[in-house]
Amino acid sequence: MLLREGLEKREFEFLSEKAAKSAESRGRRFPEEKCDIRTDFQRDRDRIIHSKAFRRLMHKTQVFLAPEGDHFRTRLTHTIEVSQIARTIARALILNEDLVEAIALGHDLGHTPFGHNGEEVLDKIHEGGFKHNEQSLRVVDVLESTASRRGMNLTEEVRDGIVNHTGSNMPFTMEGQIVKISDRIAYINHDIDDAVRSGVISIEDIPLSSLELFGRSHRERINNMVVDVIINSDGKDAIYQSPAFKEELNSLRSFMFANVYKSGRVKREEDLAKVEVVLSSLYRYFIENPEQMPDDLQQIAEIYGKNEAAKDYVAGMTDRFALATYTELFMPRGWK
Repeated sequence: MLLREGLEKREFEFLSEKAAKSAESRGRRFPEEKCDIRTDFQRDRDRIIHSKAFRRLMHKTQVFLAPEGDHFRTRLTHTIEVSQIARTIARALILNEDLVEAIALGHDLGHTPFGHNGEEVLDKIHEGGFKHNEQSLRVVDVLESTASRRGMNLTEEVRDGIVNHTGSNMPFTMEGQIVKISDRIAYINHDIDDAVRSGVISIEDIPLSSLELFGRSHRERINNMVVDVIINSDGKDAIYQSPAFKEELNSLRSFMFANVYKSGRVKREEDLAKVEVVLSSLYRYFIENPEQMPDDLQQIAEIYGKNEAAKDYVAGMTDRFALATYTELFMPRGWK
């Protein structure tokens, strides 16, 4: 039988000296007894997987608004792909896969409905702005609560990896840094895959320099990027890409913004206008009518204010629930 103490001992025996060890975690915000079976990082992963916020990711847009096909990525499938890529890198570098998995599975819990377009709307209308990585941290710290615990009370290593998975700040663990680059590798490649499948772009539209360096197929590109990270991070104190791969990936990301993320063929102006109307209307309505929010959000309103609670509620909605709620509140019955 292998219990927590045995797992912790195995980490010291097997993992790299650069790996984060669960027994040496900086701890949780609020002290609690350790699990007899799972390490702290395994426990964090399980809390994330069993959360309502994690389940809602299956009905949140990645890039394509209201896609009609069955195979377009959602925020949940993106999260799973990030976790797979990150674990592959962590395993090769003999780092802590449990910590990597926990961070990867939790990194997008705070994403809005309708993808980054929803994020831009809330950032514009909510006082203090809105960033999905900060909201992800708020989800695990405050919003996902039980009768006996406010928030998930995750370890500092997981919280740091979640909030710093995007932006200029670098996670303090190498595992968090792995998730940061894995997120970029995952979304650029799967968004290319979705864009080609939908006919928005063709493989021939992708810059030739990217095809020559990374490969022409989805499989080749991910494999080459992952191998590059492993080779250039081996024996180092941080996670690195080669200069050539880093520069070309930035160029490919710019291409995707110009030709996919901001493309009128993916997101028509009228659809973007609808997203703004729906989310801004819901946000204002629940500020003015906080009693119409669920009980837990009403408690949030009492503690943090009505604006903050309305933001939390709207940001947590799935695409279809946001549309259904808007229809129920604002559309005359005869128009349905």
